Amino acid sequence: MNIKSIAVVFVLGVMLVLMLFSAAGDSATMDELAHIPAGFGYVKMHDYRLNPEHPPLIKALSAYSAWLFAKPYFPTNTEAWQKDINGQWTQGTIFLYESDNDADKIIFWSRFPLILLTIFLGGLLFWWTRNKFGENTALLTLILYAFSPTVLAHGRYVTTDLGASFGFFIGLIAFLKFIEKPVWKNIVLAGLSLGLALLLKFSLVLLIPVFLAVIFVKSWGVGYKYLFSMAGKTILAGLVAILLVWITYFFFNYNYPQDRQLSDAKFLLASHPNKPLAEMDLWLMKNEATRHLGQYLLGFLMVSQRAGGGNTGYFLGEVSASGWRYYFPVLYLLKETLAFHLLTLLAMALWLIKILRSKNLKVFKKIGSWANNINEFSFLALIIIYWASSMISPLNIGIRHVLPTFPFIYILVSKKITEWFRSKNFKVKRIIVAILVAWMVAGTAKSFPGFLSYYNELAGGTKNGYKIAVDSNYDWGQDLKRLKKFVEQNNIEKIAVDYFGGGNLQYYLGDKFEPWHSALGVPTGDQPKWLAVSATFRQGAYGAPVPGFERKPEDSYLWLKNYEPVARAGKSIFIYRLP
Repeated sequence: MNIKSIAVVFVLGVMLVLMLFSAAGDSATMDELAHIPAGFGYVKMHDYRLNPEHPPLIKALSAYSAWLFAKPYFPTNTEAWQKDINGQWTQGTIFLYESDNDADKIIFWSRFPLILLTIFLGGLLFWWTRNKFGENTALLTLILYAFSPTVLAHGRYVTTDLGASFGFFIGLIAFLKFIEKPVWKNIVLAGLSLGLALLLKFSLVLLIPVFLAVIFVKSWGVGYKYLFSMAGKTILAGLVAILLVWITYFFFNYNYPQDRQLSDAKFLLASHPNKPLAEMDLWLMKNEATRHLGQYLLGFLMVSQRAGGGNTGYFLGEVSASGWRYYFPVLYLLKETLAFHLLTLLAMALWLIKILRSKNLKVFKKIGSWANNINEFSFLALIIIYWASSMISPLNIGIRHVLPTFPFIYILVSKKITEWFRSKNFKVKRIIVAILVAWMVAGTAKSFPGFLSYYNELAGGTKNGYKIAVDSNYDWGQDLKRLKKFVEQNNIEKIAVDYFGGGNLQYYLGDKFEPWHSALGVPTGDQPKWLAVSATFRQGAYGAPVPGFERKPEDSYLWLKNYEPVARAGKSIFIYRLP
């Protein structure tokens, strides 16, 4: 084993340790409260009534792990399961906190396979990049990936975002192998990879326009006969993907009574703006052979409707439900490390210099050369298409939604940086890059265990990141166990709590808490003198409503502005001692 192989094992090992120990201290995040019970519904009951707005693979993988190691009881005699339509939140509360289960054990083992998947993707990134661009590029790519606060944060949770990163990567590299050599083996592999991607997150349908762009550019370079020869093979790969989706949904859905499935879907699609698609979905569900594809389409329609409708959120001092076009660029700038951004700027400068030195700048002639650099072109196409789609959408609830593009950005940056090493003064250049990488690693490690709340120096650091954006960028409910520890260490008999997240106050605090919110005013008299408020609720109350968005004065925590927090639980829960 050479020094670089040892470095790969070391980097992945450090990443694993950071994720395992930080995940063990985090309480359930908001989305996990729905995803964890949904996964149990799929693998134990083979019933897809919970959380249909996300594909099954991440939740199922999580459930298999928790079922094996935590052995919990999954109740189905609840109203949330038997009568409610998509009663995911209530069922999650009952399952985790009210069924004599060990919630922390379930949550940890539910997260465990996602942590392993994150590590596996890191190894896959290194392996593929080394084969295509060399060992130096691969090692730098792995380091950028392993010490990204965003990757470390969301690779630990039972959510679809890191799974989407994995799906995009395997889907694209399998497709690139297919267009390079469209033999039967690669056709099937491309289809299976696309199907797997579609089962990880609905947004991965954006792979399809990327595939079309890649085929077009490849055809421009080698001739249009190639385009026609690829059409049938690409369709065949697509059919393989659809077959995999059908088989998977059949396995996780066959015990969902057809009449119940249809009535639930009618309710969930009643307000969908695209009536023809909604009707087509209901038609699919009426047929036993196609109803499982109908369940997939239901989820896709639900998530597209939600994305189009936005979500109330706080950003840069404002509160809105219609989103901000600059949301993702600003958060990307502030939530990835400053050292990484400097490396990116260096890579972009090197790329621009190369273009300006080129003797042939005509666009259409350049397209032919793109075909000779199809890997880089496909990465750029995916990044542009995915970011454009995300910025147009008013659903602004976290930088995690553009996480699937990060591995491709890391590869492109690393490739250009390591090419720079080959020119003169390479020792000085390596020292510069080594300093930036060390800065990045140290800054990320310093934020342990609060990777979710990380903000870089441009935002005033993690301590002040809540002023930029909250929700899954800062406060997703991960610090409730740390609030419990604070209450115990300070011998607090009663604390008022306004908590945002997937944890349960009764489970962790027992009779030491009283539920609170802004309209109740300042706790007085016999009421508790301690108050804890989640950053998401606090900033949502403090932020200025944009025109057209209304908020009642009693929901604005106006009285709380007279007090300063005396402590925080983790980074995300503000704690006050009231007079």
